[in-house]
Amino acid sequence: MDYPGNLFVVAAPSGAGKSSLVKALLELDARVQPSVSHTTRAPRGQEKHGREYFFVSEQEFDAMVAANGFVEWAHVHNHRYGTSKKAIEERMAQGADVILEIDYQGAIQIKRIFANAISIFILPPSWEELRSRLERRGEDSAAVIDVRMKNAAIEVSQVDKFDFVIINELFDRALFDLKAIVHSQRLKFAAQRRARAETFKALLIP
Repeated sequence: MDYPGNLFVVAAPSGAGKSSLVKALLELDARVQPSVSHTTRAPRGQEKHGREYFFVSEQEFDAMVAANGFVEWAHVHNHRYGTSKKAIEERMAQGADVILEIDYQGAIQIKRIFANAISIFILPPSWEELRSRLERRGEDSAAVIDVRMKNAAIEVSQVDKFDFVIINELFDRALFDLKAIVHSQRLKFAAQRRARAETFKALLIP
């Protein structure tokens, strides 16, 4: 089904800057809304149901899986996380542009379900810079960073399956590129026809 809103799916290897870029875009563009995932873990700190996550029981999550309610879901650190198809559709139906951060496998799955989804891959400028960023974060041991680098090689090999590629060498330039993708997508014929259906109808454009 076509919706007035757009769906943007962003993937990247760990350390490429995906989360920082999406967060900056959300602060700049009120029409873009984050996808809120379902999780079986308990809320942390000031997290609220429906804002950071939809917090559900194991039984509720099982029921959604059985009903094919997720476009994708996975086990992460002993808890389950899933992206609800209904939640995405509701926001897009209201005219919002939804942005989803996800791994490359999930991005490919979502493209099969939402044919109009726009997939974006964030690349680091070099392997050396990616390792340096992971080290500067100070969150992982050397062994974990090695694993992340090996995973990154697998992830980067899938970049040709994405619609757009941004090389995050300079943050401001990468953010400009991300904004440009979002804005240009809104101006495409099909997107404009979905978002401004009444205008097209009034102008007798089929």
